[in-house]
Amino acid sequence: MTDTKRPVTEVAAGILLDQSGRYLLGQRPAGKPYAGYWEVPGGKIEKGESVFEALKRELQEELGIDIQASEELTVLEHDYPHAYVRLHVSIIRDWIGVPKGCEGQALSWELLKAEKPSVAPLLPAAWPMLEKLKALID
Repeated sequence: MTDTKRPVTEVAAGILLDQSGRYLLGQRPAGKPYAGYWEVPGGKIEKGESVFEALKRELQEELGIDIQASEELTVLEHDYPHAYVRLHVSIIRDWIGVPKGCEGQALSWELLKAEKPSVAPLLPAAWPMLEKLKALID
């Protein structure tokens, strides 16, 4: 349930899924809310952008890759102290380039079959995304 007193920040999140059954997490850089926490790559959807356009732009900026397609996984909302976000989560299986931390962030490829990621802490909103992904893949 959305708290109407707070603006909703629309966010596109892209779960990169490779052919080995791994997904990519990035660590939030210093200076951002939740610095040091691990998250699914993505960012704010700009006015007039579609979810896919936002993902294309954000993943080019953050990871230096060019995504070719995405499939919607889920839409979920999370109330953080600094922002109320609506996350449009997509699975990305097709991209050009090798993901690298263009903003100085650490990256970690995680096994989908693992009980939990090898890195911590995870942003709270990342957990339901990963649970949905695992339910879809299993």
